Amino acid sequence: MTPTFVIFGASGDLTSRKLIPALYSLFRKGRMPDGLRVIGFSRTEFSHDQWRTALAESTQKFLKTEFDNASWAKFAAGVFYHAGDIEQPADFAALEKAMPTYGEKPGDARIYYLATAPRFYEPAIEHLGSANMAAETNGERRIIIEKPFGTDLESAKKLNVAVHRVFNEEQVYRIDHYLGKETVQNLLVLRFANTIFEPIWNRNYIDHVQITVAEEVTVGRRGGYYETAGILRDMFQNHLLQLMMVTAMEVPVRFQADLVRDEKVKVLQAVRTLTPAQIAETTLRGQYRGYLQEPGVAPNSRTATFGAVKLYIDNWRWQGVPFYLRSGKAMSCRTTQIVVQFREPPHMMFSNCKGDQVDSNRLVVQVQPAEGLQLHFQTKVPDAGMHLTTSDLEFRFSKQFGPIPDAYQPLLLDALEGDASLFARHDEVEAAWSIIDPIIQDWANSDRPPLYVYEPAMWGPEESVAWMQAQKRQWFDTCPVLGPHS
Repeated sequence: MTPTFVIFGASGDLTSRKLIPALYSLFRKGRMPDGLRVIGFSRTEFSHDQWRTALAESTQKFLKTEFDNASWAKFAAGVFYHAGDIEQPADFAALEKAMPTYGEKPGDARIYYLATAPRFYEPAIEHLGSANMAAETNGERRIIIEKPFGTDLESAKKLNVAVHRVFNEEQVYRIDHYLGKETVQNLLVLRFANTIFEPIWNRNYIDHVQITVAEEVTVGRRGGYYETAGILRDMFQNHLLQLMMVTAMEVPVRFQADLVRDEKVKVLQAVRTLTPAQIAETTLRGQYRGYLQEPGVAPNSRTATFGAVKLYIDNWRWQGVPFYLRSGKAMSCRTTQIVVQFREPPHMMFSNCKGDQVDSNRLVVQVQPAEGLQLHFQTKVPDAGMHLTTSDLEFRFSKQFGPIPDAYQPLLLDALEGDASLFARHDEVEAAWSIIDPIIQDWANSDRPPLYVYEPAMWGPEESVAWMQAQKRQWFDTCPVLGPHS
């Protein structure tokens, strides 16, 4: 059975920049079955050869030396283009009728990818149902849905209802590319395949956890979108909560999709509910100077481009351990990292010794731009008396294994193989929105916390430093501890 990927929104940026390079890379490495078909669906008029030529240029641009003309020719032989309007049911019926002409046979699997603007998700799903393209009477059918999945809890529930009218939950793959990154997946292995970490991965040994997604770029020409999204919708509901779930979840009985996702959902269900008064104390927001001058931004906009949120997970493992989630635009550098800050020793016998300030142990899981781990621990400086300093042990994926594939590669392969472990389930999406929604609403309807202005190329508002210091903690404000080329 040869699979077919049908990409709706085929003329868009996501298709040329991520999806086709990922599918081609998997094909080149022999990870895809022979005879793989890719069918692009969009309103733009292309012939098959025109689309193949355009994709060859964009794929070579993004993959550079990993592009090979001979392997591309074999891959492109299975690439086709079908012009159609995602809002016209008749165009879906025409696509279904044309599938045999693209080489599809009865029993072949089919994967639909919604690489469109979110407003087209519901009509696309409805039309797939009306054209009988979701039923699995003639082969497996799956659908991949990009984020954002809704803009709040109500819209997410509405979209889930629309999806389930056509597809069973087992057919649905809600994608967040952060979960395709090697470091995120390796966090499960780090915790659950090594006996040295799991015994100390709890409230007895961990003081707090920081999860930071920092971007040095500004909003730029995306001001119109960002005005409706803001930092909470853009980063917290999906990326940051996903990283928190993987960090905090309990070990599943087996590495199976529903068992993994059960444990992730339990983390969200255990997150302490925040009252409006608590939101004012446990969150902080900011806006970089210059945001109001970006194209599409209202001159008096109060949209936050920086946010910090403190959450508690009220279960046996994490009771009393704060999880600090932080993200912002126009920050000092681009980095995504999980910082596990361990407790101080119960008694520091070296407190009177000379040396640097003695920090407690720290594990830094760097998700991007480089991928790897760094463990901070105390050592004695040789030939200097009892002089203590912080040293580190490092692990880099690229140094150990060579170039790391783009996050879309493992996710597309998992969807092809029917492994939904790293994709969000409907209850997970709704639980995430139920945590972020009250904060969004409170920020929109009150002046607490204040909207602090911060200078670009900084780590957010200066007030965030004082906010942490008041809790007797400090941010790990360090640009990537692992360099992308080191």
